[in-house]
Amino acid sequence: MLPVIHLPDLIDYQDALLLQQQAVAAILDGSGGELVYLLEHRPVYTIGRLRDHSSLRQPASLPHPVVETNRGGQATYHGPGQLVGYPILNLSARGRDLHLHLRAIEQALIRACAGFGVTAASRDGLTGVWVADRKLASIGVGVRKWVSMHGFALNVTSACLAPFQAITPCGLSGVAMTSLESETGATISMAEAVAALTGELRGL
Repeated sequence: MLPVIHLPDLIDYQDALLLQQQAVAAILDGSGGELVYLLEHRPVYTIGRLRDHSSLRQPASLPHPVVETNRGGQATYHGPGQLVGYPILNLSARGRDLHLHLRAIEQALIRACAGFGVTAASRDGLTGVWVADRKLASIGVGVRKWVSMHGFALNVTSACLAPFQAITPCGLSGVAMTSLESETGATISMAEAVAALTGELRGL
């Protein structure tokens, strides 16, 4: 069963990146095993190492810092009320199939959302988890020598949605971001979201 480690305090993006890099190195040198980190970030915008940064719109005017990172994809936001998961997995032992890795993350999120009565789904040609045309969770991964890092961000509370309005999330114009609270009309605690995700992620 895959260990899922929940870090309860808000964590800076760069500190979480260091944790991921250490876990990747441990798998590569044989001193550690696979795991998943679950956490909430202090407010930050991130973007993959791409020439095109247009999804940030006006970087100098954004209300929170911007970090360029080694995942795929365009701009997104991380902050309190959003549950971020970083599966550090040895894909060499899992068929070296990045597409399968992405789909497995999507399906784990979809099952967890179903536990809250939210009917979420994937969409052809678009990575992530959606409720109709509203994006509930974003996914962006990186791989180093076939060990995965980065992962997903599930919007749990409605409070995490406003900062997305300053960017073009994932480079998709006109996309509305949503949250579990927005979809259910109920208050959902981070502890409830952590419990639901932990149960699904252990089976990755």
